[in-house]
Amino acid sequence: MTKLNELSLSAARDALRAGETTSKDITEACLTAIDGADVLNAFVHHTPELAMERAAAADARIASGDAPAMCGLPVGIKDLFCTKGVPSQAGSRILQGFLPEYESTVSQNLADAGAVMLGKLNMDEFAMGSSNETSVYGNAVNPWRRGNDDAPLTPGGSSGGSAAAVAADLCLAATGTDTGGSIRQPAAFTGTVGIKPTYGRCSRWGIVAFASSLDQAGPMTKSVRDAAIMLEAMCSHDPKDSTSADIPVPDFEAALTGDIRGKKIGIPKEYRMDGMPGEIETLWSEGIAMIKDAGAEIVDISLPHTKYALPAYYVIAPAEASSNLARYDGVRYGHRAKLDQGDGITEMYEKTRAEGFGPEVQRRVMIGTYVLSAGFYDAYYNRARRVRTLIKRDFEQVFAEGIEAILTPATPSAAFGLGEMTDADPVAMYLNDVFTVTVNLAGLPGIAVPTGLDKQGLPLGLQLIGRPWQEGDLLNTAHVLETAAGFVAKPVKWW
Repeated sequence: MTKLNELSLSAARDALRAGETTSKDITEACLTAIDGADVLNAFVHHTPELAMERAAAADARIASGDAPAMCGLPVGIKDLFCTKGVPSQAGSRILQGFLPEYESTVSQNLADAGAVMLGKLNMDEFAMGSSNETSVYGNAVNPWRRGNDDAPLTPGGSSGGSAAAVAADLCLAATGTDTGGSIRQPAAFTGTVGIKPTYGRCSRWGIVAFASSLDQAGPMTKSVRDAAIMLEAMCSHDPKDSTSADIPVPDFEAALTGDIRGKKIGIPKEYRMDGMPGEIETLWSEGIAMIKDAGAEIVDISLPHTKYALPAYYVIAPAEASSNLARYDGVRYGHRAKLDQGDGITEMYEKTRAEGFGPEVQRRVMIGTYVLSAGFYDAYYNRARRVRTLIKRDFEQVFAEGIEAILTPATPSAAFGLGEMTDADPVAMYLNDVFTVTVNLAGLPGIAVPTGLDKQGLPLGLQLIGRPWQEGDLLNTAHVLETAAGFVAKPVKWW
């Protein structure tokens, strides 16, 4: 029999409603799994008392017949989400000791739906990274291994702790955030499903900001159906977020009809890049065949400004980060450096930020400050914004021609070893986002679905990009791809 912590959200929901188990039992199974998985370093702030309290409340709610889909289901919360009375550090030393007096809108929505928070999950510092190696807590570790090789692998980033926890069955699902691929890339690296909804679908209020025009929260789950269930619970209009869309949240699970006959699926020629591994190329071709066999029409399309996406992203994101991170100054909360006699406020700012921010965050803050400076604002930042508009227009033109979704690879490789890329040129690490950043720049929904294994037994994923606000259709197409691929592989337990 499946262990309770190995259940999917949908299976656990059905078992709870049928009276076959309780939220307390499922929560205890997850807490036991977490206690036995310290080596993965996925959970960094544990809240077992709160979890059991919420589980008991959920059981009472289920017994009374008042049970939303997420009621009683244990999940992990990425450390970027502020959670009342629970440390919320964004993986950074500068927020050490910060206990918010408020709850982020997304985590509050989940709590209101009866979800059980197990604790906070590891992540790259301020969500800046593609490998979860910039965290103040140390590296999160992928539960997958290459064949018989014991070398620890990255679970991806920045939502690496979320991906590792879901893949290792430490929780039934987890929240993530995606600024340039930070939900979809870790999902692809760990054989899980991750969806970034349309910009504005989930409130950003109470989520520590990285790049405000790009950040978006989403679920990381064991299946597409689970993603549909959890996304609906996370979404809402929120007056506290000026970019939150005041449009109804549909029943995403009801959209999973499994029928995509007659739908036009675009295949962008610009995503066939030089040096792409043969395994990724093969996986993509197999995915195209699966979609075609399901009755969809495959259409070759062009997104001509794709090649400018990475450079535009790595101007816009650091620029917004340098502005957002200016508030961390050692004055109000978080870390403050010890000062020498005679030091003034300038020295306090300088020492606090030098001690509090890690090298990657410092690098991006400096880049962002540079591109926003008087002599370079037009040359870099304004030019990147114009490129972003062109990238968005590429997608709009394709959708105007009747394309309903776009199929691409999710990542340029399978998970790589921890430490393998950290000493290299930082740009080599940034290339991990090559297939994902366009979606953030255009504000579109995107989902990563596990569809195969490479020759070393590591999971590989494909990405589907959807029309704005059409997450239901996107999830349905992903559901068809997931069913056709039949991906059921799990990491062999070594931890």
